[in-house]
Amino acid sequence: MSKMIVQDFKAGELAVYPAHGVGMIMGVESRDVSGINKAFYILKILDTEATIMVPIETASNVGLRKIVKKSLVPKIYEILKDRKEVVLDNQTWNRRYRDYTDKIKSGCVMEVAKVMRDLYLLKFDKELSFGERRMLDTAKNLLVKELSIAKNIKEEKVEEELLRIMQK
Repeated sequence: MSKMIVQDFKAGELAVYPAHGVGMIMGVESRDVSGINKAFYILKILDTEATIMVPIETASNVGLRKIVKKSLVPKIYEILKDRKEVVLDNQTWNRRYRDYTDKIKSGCVMEVAKVMRDLYLLKFDKELSFGERRMLDTAKNLLVKELSIAKNIKEEKVEEELLRIMQK
């Protein structure tokens, strides 16, 4: 039986919501859902107008998590540098797209890094579909935002670091 990791978030704390990115916990609200009172985290996604209500009881199931620790940033950079793991097979673009979507939706920063790396390298091999170009941008933006917070540096600096790593 796997043990559930329950993370408590407080108002003002930053959290990562899969595929949407970093948001601030604005507070906790109770709502009646089908006659049952449920508590929700109110999450305001940074740099957007989006506000998401995440049921507290399922927050870890949907992948709501704390910002990656600064000590894990070098591991993320190693994933981006690792060209041996990249398999540019002959999957159709839509099959690849589904695989990458699943990785981004997982909320795991390591998986998001793999998507960015794979699509960045793939674009030198063949032209990316519109969806793949958007996904590359999404993966990059998710990484830039989270890593800038983890490292406490400007997003522009993180973006420069990522480009430098990818161009090696």
